[in-house]
Amino acid sequence: MRGPRKAPVPLDEDSLYSYAVRLLGQQMRTVAELKRLLRRRVPPGDEGQDRLERVIVRLKEQRYLDDTGYAHDYAKLRQENSSFGRRRVQQDLMRKGVHGEVIAKTLDAAYEGVGEEELARRHLERKRIRKPASEKEAARVARMLMRAGFSTGTIVRILKKWDVGDDALLAIETADTEERENES
Repeated sequence: MRGPRKAPVPLDEDSLYSYAVRLLGQQMRTVAELKRLLRRRVPPGDEGQDRLERVIVRLKEQRYLDDTGYAHDYAKLRQENSSFGRRRVQQDLMRKGVHGEVIAKTLDAAYEGVGEEELARRHLERKRIRKPASEKEAARVARMLMRAGFSTGTIVRILKKWDVGDDALLAIETADTEERENES
């Protein structure tokens, strides 16, 4: 069994910058994600925070770090490759620390002219989902589409075209209404 993790040695500004560039070379990251990773490598207090901010500014100036570009690329990839709905991409970007205004503008541009129902059908094809044979299967398909970020209206329209029973559709709509009330 391992012992407690030893705190990493604080880095000077140039070393911190090099470390940040290495992290960005491994994968794209948002400002918030990078700050979280770098915070462990600076001394506590104002001195460490100032060092961190100078490195972030330097990375932004050199265009290694750009939340707007990150959000645009992320939304496009999730829409085209994963066929995720707008809500799922929005939640993912929020979790990654992208600012709300940037998310709104990005999603408006990325999902402009894209039919949500068409995208949901593409998602179902990609996952090789067939017409549900029972209410239980219909509920499973509905949950999967909700996790993928599609609205209840779109899910119900797709299931209606598959001639899913009215009881299953009512249960899905009721669950969505209850979920919205709990969020408020």
